Amino acid sequence: MIFANHALLPTGWASNVRVSVDAGIITALETETTARAGDTCVDTLLPALANLHSHSFQRAMAGMTEWRAAGRDSFWTWRDLMYRFAARLTPDHVQAIAALVFMEMQQAGYASVGEFHYIHHQPDGTPYDDIAELSTRIFAAAATTGIGLTHLPVLYSYGGAGRASLSDGQRRFGNGPDRYAQLVQAARAGMAAMPPDTRLGIAPHSLRATAPDDLRAVLADNPHGPVHIHIAEQPKEVTDIEGWLGARPVAWLLDNAPVDARWCLIHATHMTATETRALAASGAVAGLCPITEANLGDGPFNGPAYLQAGGAFGVGSDSNINISLTEELRVLEYSQRLRDLSRNVMVVGAGSVGHTLYTGAAMGGAQALAREAGEIAPGRLADLVAIDSTDPALCALSRDRLLDGLVFAAKDTVVTDLWSAGRHAVSGGCHIARDEIIPAYRKAIASLLGEI
Repeated sequence: MIFANHALLPTGWASNVRVSVDAGIITALETETTARAGDTCVDTLLPALANLHSHSFQRAMAGMTEWRAAGRDSFWTWRDLMYRFAARLTPDHVQAIAALVFMEMQQAGYASVGEFHYIHHQPDGTPYDDIAELSTRIFAAAATTGIGLTHLPVLYSYGGAGRASLSDGQRRFGNGPDRYAQLVQAARAGMAAMPPDTRLGIAPHSLRATAPDDLRAVLADNPHGPVHIHIAEQPKEVTDIEGWLGARPVAWLLDNAPVDARWCLIHATHMTATETRALAASGAVAGLCPITEANLGDGPFNGPAYLQAGGAFGVGSDSNINISLTEELRVLEYSQRLRDLSRNVMVVGAGSVGHTLYTGAAMGGAQALAREAGEIAPGRLADLVAIDSTDPALCALSRDRLLDGLVFAAKDTVVTDLWSAGRHAVSGGCHIARDEIIPAYRKAIASLLGEI
């Protein structure tokens, strides 16, 4: 049981709230009550967000790509460096890195993660004896940390638009539809020992890394569960897809695939006004990764028009260069302000920007990961985060300004406790397995750097 001095419920703020949890599910709420013996007592309880888009292995190369080479750096030059790094990873590296990433996410306030997992094979493209070997390493990392996992094996068949051949750096990712079906089946079997809130979805990497007939095939094989796809991240991608398929990526996808509430379109950065409204109307979630999108020079999302059209959104940490829930939401708003030369942009009409961003991302992230979460209510997963409203960054704020303070003034260090489907993974601001995870990560990195 959890007792909170204050809690954000679907009806608004409540005081002296006792939350009953059984088998990872919120079973009852009491307000204006008192703590009882054995309760975990916290200051302010919020629904915890889902991190809807992560490539965990990229955390280990954070800071390695910020040195300007001759010529103009871009997403595409960064990608070449990422391929060379990925070629050196062993299964042990993948597991140790993912465990650190998942721990950092929970300490930042994320209760769950959508792992968009595309390293499948050995460096030369040969499958491991267990085709899902690296997926099982992601499962092991999730089990170590207790994070809620939606695993998203990636279909990556081509090196670029028009069925271009895979490059050497992409061979670890490559599968056609038939082998991909084997991978998904093996991953499903491998997650049998995971907690019941674990989910499995599919992730056609992008329109440039698949083809229309392949996309139709994998969708037919997987009629249920989350579908995530990169879309319209870079102008070159938009141009390439338009030249090949005769339409811009978002427009083509909406016209040619059954995009609905189980879909999550990652980035969707470069959309026309018509595409923006159409994506919002589809019921799909826009998966926004503002820190990575800024780091890679992708550009800002068309936020105001998307919100005005009633679009669902969530946030993810993508390349994991800086795992910070507060910073992710902050950069989302600030990117809009910089573009529009305005303030308080990501809200429809009058109201709190912090509340709009936080609660919108909570509901959209839960939808994208097929988690019955996103709010504190009976029947929902106990994906919960506690923050300290007496922290100097927050203590001057009234309750209706608290989420503004969290998003714009606080650091993730205000997080004191976190539960992933009732698993109390963070206590006193530290992950309970921190002393196991960090030495394992350092050992893995020493080995990896020795290879490089």
